[in-house]
Amino acid sequence: MIAQPARLFRVFSLAITVLAISACASNPADTTSPQAADKGQRAAMIALDQVGVPYRYGGSTPQGFDCSGLVQFSYSRAGVTVPRTTGQLWSVSTTVDEDDLRAGDILFFRIDGKMSHVGMYLGEWRFVHAPQSGSNVSVGSLESPFYRAALIRAGRPY
Repeated sequence: MIAQPARLFRVFSLAITVLAISACASNPADTTSPQAADKGQRAAMIALDQVGVPYRYGGSTPQGFDCSGLVQFSYSRAGVTVPRTTGQLWSVSTTVDEDDLRAGDILFFRIDGKMSHVGMYLGEWRFVHAPQSGSNVSVGSLESPFYRAALIRAGRPY
């Protein structure tokens, strides 16, 4: 598939933003694993590159993703093995305070009364996710009242 110029521009702009935020972030580096933050950043960039791919229930490939499939695919390509389901991702992730969020952290959302959705943090309160049937992988904002109210936890899987 040939990417549309507008899509390439959006993806490139978001990629530059993520890299700039990561380079300038005031969050301390993880000194126990110097490559850990890089893996999260790489996973976030891989997820961001999937913007526009259609949502597909159970999907975990560039032909279609559901929310947890996007996270698993992106981390796998970044060299980190994570589980497939939202619940399993919750179980293996270390809780992260909102003040310590960095690119690649997993955001867990309560939709329709249960924890059932994940996205990957990009920086500047933005995240990439596969929202629902009939939509495409897209970038959302934690400043949106819907996602702000639905956010229940952030976690780091590495």
